[in-house]
Amino acid sequence: MATDADSTQPLLASSNDAPSYGISSSKAQDTQGHDGAVHGVVHFAPGDPEDPRNWPRWKKWLMIGPILIIDLSVSWGASGFSPASKKFAEDWGLSPEAGTLGLSLYVLGLAFGPMTFRGWRDVFWALLGINGGLWAIMTASLLFCGETRHSVILAQRAEKARKLNHTSNIDVPDHLKKRGVKELFTVTLTRPFRFLASEAIIMFAALYNGYLYGLSFLFNTAFVLVFGQGHGFDIIGVGICFLGICVGISLGPVTNIWQEKYYQRKVHESGGKNVPEARVQMGKLAAIAFPISLLWFAWTTSPSIHPLIPVLASALWGWSFYTLILMTFTYTEDSYKVYSASALAGIGLIRNLFGAAFPLFAHSMFTQLGYQWASTILAGLALVLVPIPFVWSRYGRVLREKSPWAREHMDDLDGDEGDEEAAGGEEA
Repeated sequence: MATDADSTQPLLASSNDAPSYGISSSKAQDTQGHDGAVHGVVHFAPGDPEDPRNWPRWKKWLMIGPILIIDLSVSWGASGFSPASKKFAEDWGLSPEAGTLGLSLYVLGLAFGPMTFRGWRDVFWALLGINGGLWAIMTASLLFCGETRHSVILAQRAEKARKLNHTSNIDVPDHLKKRGVKELFTVTLTRPFRFLASEAIIMFAALYNGYLYGLSFLFNTAFVLVFGQGHGFDIIGVGICFLGICVGISLGPVTNIWQEKYYQRKVHESGGKNVPEARVQMGKLAAIAFPISLLWFAWTTSPSIHPLIPVLASALWGWSFYTLILMTFTYTEDSYKVYSASALAGIGLIRNLFGAAFPLFAHSMFTQLGYQWASTILAGLALVLVPIPFVWSRYGRVLREKSPWAREHMDDLDGDEGDEEAAGGEEA
């Protein structure tokens, strides 16, 4: 007869047993004394093919594909508006500020007016065809990719195990069980705002992300003024000038190879434990390059200077933009682990608010202060943010120890993850 200890034996599904949902646990005596009842908790066993981390590389890329397309669509829609905003304003008799309002509302995502098919211009039909194709690709990819959330997959596995064994004594671990709607709303959905109000790490990350994101939209207006009015470029010429930022951003993943190797080395030295502070090394260099790139751009915007010079400055800015954004994301994720979704949601809120606000004053700022001084002020504000990665590197562990949420993951092994929907955490 099985012992009481057997009643808690996990349902560990090996890779060979995974299709049967791990019905391999011993039969144990349940708490009511009925022999033959199957007890257990479902888990992913090492090498389990249903664990998304063990999926083949092609399937992982298939999941990433729709996300890349969505991100591209958002960026494309935002950046594509600015070069044509002047023409929109002229066509509709609007002020320059009102002409850029469309970009701000796009970022906020709060205004979606009814669309009228009659009288559409050719460009609108072209955009409809392109975006329709993107939606078709995303829909097809998502339909065939499957679930990736661990708690959902294990819940499905437990449900099938209960049906096959005619028992209700098989379930997921307690920390993966779904929470009630009331608790989900009062805790999980309000947590991003609590993070923004009380977590120093999130405040710094949100401020940095917001400023970087706001500048990325401000440049849409600034480039039209600097290269359009200043150098006399048409819309296509102004668009080509954005290649500098594109090149800079493209260099970010290349330099991140060194950053990742540095991080993995620190993880190895710590015995496999998570080391968020090792994520900021390249960010320190980018933090210094950030204001330098803005100053470089500021004092090379004169029409008497070859336009390639400020474009090169924008390339340096693009590299610092990518590196700093990546630094804040990875540092936040490694610090908060299971709560990182809430942390990043709070950061995303501030980021989008900044992105919506900056275009509203960009035109007035650059025309009234002049291109040089407007960009110099932006560089000065960037200079104030330089200490953030240095503070994280030196005092990050202290900040994490003071956080009730980050403190839970101080000694986690690198790669340990969780499910925030099921996580409780300390609610200070």
